Amino acid sequence: MPAALPFPIRKECPPGACVCRQGELLDAWERDPATDIRILRLTRDEEKALIARIEAIDSYEALGRIAQRLYDLLGIRLTITPSANGVRTVMGLNIKLADQPGLCRRTHERLPAAVRRCLGEHPEIVYALLNARDLLGTS
Repeated sequence: MPAALPFPIRKECPPGACVCRQGELLDAWERDPATDIRILRLTRDEEKALIARIEAIDSYEALGRIAQRLYDLLGIRLTITPSANGVRTVMGLNIKLADQPGLCRRTHERLPAAVRRCLGEHPEIVYALLNARDLLGTS
């Protein structure tokens, strides 16, 4: 592991237990310091705080801000799209993180689950999401 990392990083997952490829990302960073390693800033403690922050979201605007901050600070792309079969419940939304090197499998599951819990608690955010995509036909 390089000694000159500019910030503390997440502990590497055991080999074969995850798809994060953190070692490959660090090797790439050693060869080219311009490699994007922002995702490694998301330590387990930071992930817990992020999940708590996501679950506390109370508006569509706050959801948009969190999604933008995820990208700006960590390079994580969060997408929320309606299912092709329609949206009757929160389960009708596809909530995904884009695959990227360094993103732990558990994080890849936990963040969308936190968003789903938040949306389950605040259906008005779901309505605003659907309205923003003009799925309710109110234009």
